[in-house]
Amino acid sequence: MAVDEALIAWIGEALEPMGRVSMRRMMGGATLYCDGTIFAIQSSDGGLWFKSDAESDAIWDAEGCERFTVDMKGKPTSMNYRRAPDDVYDDADAMRRWAALGLEAGMRAPAKKRKR
Repeated sequence: MAVDEALIAWIGEALEPMGRVSMRRMMGGATLYCDGTIFAIQSSDGGLWFKSDAESDAIWDAEGCERFTVDMKGKPTSMNYRRAPDDVYDDADAMRRWAALGLEAGMRAPAKKRKR
């Protein structure tokens, strides 16, 4: 499945009070940024996943949001992203609330060093 342009536009509209949303296409999906900080991904199957970390994991667990898992070299590997709750797709307040958790996790993540 290709990037869901309508979903990306909805996210940008809902998060406008928080900052400017941009995306970068990646492996059939997209990486989403708010004012340059990664906060979510759209997977190749069209799912929306918010960035998480040890500090926010309990909140995601309490909501029952599964961890993003990919198959790497024949082994399932989980990443620090959680499936978006269903209400983010039609409720701007919910989108902002959950995206804020992802944005906070993105801001806490150590900066990656650029390759020379």
